[in-house]
Amino acid sequence: MNPETLPYSDGDTALTGLLYRPQGAPRAAIAVYPTIMNPTKAVQDKAQALADAGYLALLADLYGQTPNDFAHARELAAEIRPDPLVYRQRLRAALKALASLDEAQGLPFAAIGFCMGGQAVLEMAREGAPLAAAVSFHGLLGTDLPAQPGAVTARILVCHGDADPMVPRSMVVQFWEEMDAAGTDWHFHSYSGVKHGFTNPYPVTGNDAVAYDASADRQSWAAMLGLFDEVFG
Repeated sequence: MNPETLPYSDGDTALTGLLYRPQGAPRAAIAVYPTIMNPTKAVQDKAQALADAGYLALLADLYGQTPNDFAHARELAAEIRPDPLVYRQRLRAALKALASLDEAQGLPFAAIGFCMGGQAVLEMAREGAPLAAAVSFHGLLGTDLPAQPGAVTARILVCHGDADPMVPRSMVVQFWEEMDAAGTDWHFHSYSGVKHGFTNPYPVTGNDAVAYDASADRQSWAAMLGLFDEVFG
């Protein structure tokens, strides 16, 4: 089933989300944040899988355009990511667009994200976005605005490849300590020997940090669905 487009904006920046509807009444509304490349086939597949599991899913638009290549994507990300307040405002716009839908009224909300999108989800949770759950898949863990005590309302699940060179163990420990200091309810799943981008089955050339891992992909998705069953009933 093809997604619907959902126009929204962040200030003067026009954005277009992709909306995936379940066949029946949705269990919850889920904001999906893509990789640095903006929506790709791999993340679109995940958004569709959420709809198939009974969730209303909106795949966010980070830039308002499709990057030409990875170098272009880095340039676009550099326009929003260095300032956490600017970054969070862009991320919040997608959540507001999802919340504006008639069928989202009265539903609980969650957010998931992949790579840069995983970082995005954690940034949303840190600022106290009204989320019941926040799930990061091979996301970056650092931030310039750490979570403050009592600020995080979401239950957090981080699914991480232990061999991810972009997120060394020192950053993992720093994240754990941040979450503990903030009093956050968090789970952290680490997959041995697994690199960055382990949920993407489509070839990524020229980046040795990225590799698909079918087991970690299955296990992390099952962990997310299990958390959602617990949170949403």
